[in-house]
Amino acid sequence: MMFPYAEEAKQNPNLPLAGLKVLDLSRLLPGPYATLLLADMGADVLKVEDTQTGDYIRWGGPKVGGENVAFLALNRNKRSIKLNLKSDEGREIFKKLAKEADILVESFRPGVMARLGVGYEQLQEVNPGLIYCAISGYGQDGPYKDLAGHDLNYIGYAGALGQTGVRDGAPVVPGVQIGDLAGGSQMAVIGILAAVQGRHLNGRGRMVDISMTDGVVGWLVAQAAVYFATGYKGGRGAQPLNGGLPEYNVYECADGKYLTVGALEPKFFTNLCKIIDLEAYAEVNSQGARATEIKTALTNRFKEKPRAEWLKLLAHEDTCVGPAYDMDEIFDDPQLQARGLVVEAEHPTAGKLKQIGLPLKLNGLGEKDIVRHPAPGYGEQTDDILTAMGYTDEQIERLKQAGVV
Repeated sequence: MMFPYAEEAKQNPNLPLAGLKVLDLSRLLPGPYATLLLADMGADVLKVEDTQTGDYIRWGGPKVGGENVAFLALNRNKRSIKLNLKSDEGREIFKKLAKEADILVESFRPGVMARLGVGYEQLQEVNPGLIYCAISGYGQDGPYKDLAGHDLNYIGYAGALGQTGVRDGAPVVPGVQIGDLAGGSQMAVIGILAAVQGRHLNGRGRMVDISMTDGVVGWLVAQAAVYFATGYKGGRGAQPLNGGLPEYNVYECADGKYLTVGALEPKFFTNLCKIIDLEAYAEVNSQGARATEIKTALTNRFKEKPRAEWLKLLAHEDTCVGPAYDMDEIFDDPQLQARGLVVEAEHPTAGKLKQIGLPLKLNGLGEKDIVRHPAPGYGEQTDDILTAMGYTDEQIERLKQAGVV
């Protein structure tokens, strides 16, 4: 059985994607996070890794028990086969896998898979129902399609970077990979599941062309609407939701920690001003001539007490005030703990590790449903998969000696 996890998942009624079979040729973050979401919901994801290095993230650090912890978190519930797609026999094996698969995810530059003889059109001949998802920086066409890039480049082209930072300052590098995860991973999952539904209607697969840049441009839906209608181009720290308003901003406290203030609606801002003894500004137009005065007043007031005192005073009032957590604070928060966003995964060499779980709630889907298998070793299931395809031990050994697997 080439996709045993698919059959296993069908026995669990809580897994909504049980039975879906995914070939994952992607590496690093965007593709693997997309297929992690699919795997956590029940899809059988088979990592197809080359015979030279495999997924590059395996070999970086930090490591526990010889395993990269980021790789383990991104690749639970998956299996791995080593396969040389530059060889005729490797392509033959891959096409047999593709014939049985529902979905393929890759993150090569446009045209790489086609040059190997296993691109979208070539695989459609093998499996017309195959949903082929290609994640790239700029998409499968256009003048930038072959450019090298990383997250920072994509959000720069998309305009999100240019909107992030303080007024009259330089753009600020975000603390998470927006293009990779939002523009790439999550858009890929949306596109894949839309294509799965489409296949239910007409039986046909399709190409899902995911540009990480396009995905981030899509986030500018409101700002772009204003620009198209008025010509207003905004700017860092100048718009209502990127630092232009005193009541929607970040403020430093006496202990050097920070508060987030999101008191956009007048009722929230009025409550805030009353509670922190700035009632003189409660009814003042914060977007008017006194905006700078109000921001200065808030800045000075919040510096009078440590963050914990402000949170005790404000967090449970209608003020829209919260903390800007550092990494060592996030997972102690009672709300996050109540939501069960941290799960424990057991790995044969790394032991028991905490990881981020599935960041969405589906009725009946619990931690034990989500965390089913540890991340695979490099090519760990190669022999099992080839045996299920009918290869003998002698044939498998020959393929290994020839560098095919």
